[in-house]
Amino acid sequence: MVNSAVMSRQSVRVQIFNQSYSLLVDGDPQETHEIAHQIDELMFTISNRTSSGDSTRVAVLACLHLADQLRAAEKQLQSFEDKSERFALLLEEAIEHS
Repeated sequence: MVNSAVMSRQSVRVQIFNQSYSLLVDGDPQETHEIAHQIDELMFTISNRTSSGDSTRVAVLACLHLADQLRAAEKQLQSFEDKSERFALLLEEAIEHS
């Protein structure tokens, strides 16, 4: 039996920092193009600010930037989840006492 996820993968060609990559993606290829475009812009911005032509250095700095953004988003999500849990408990208590 063939895994349907494997069958639904599509080959997508993207350009990041003057390099071409062929990727196998699940889902909407346009999303992959949009992400690649954002990474490309980020890497060129970093390259221009650091005056570094070293693609490895630029890629590492881009990864650090994206990891920082991810950590901030995770902290914000955790805060929302904590607040949601507190509201759910308050609502549950209010329903029990009504």
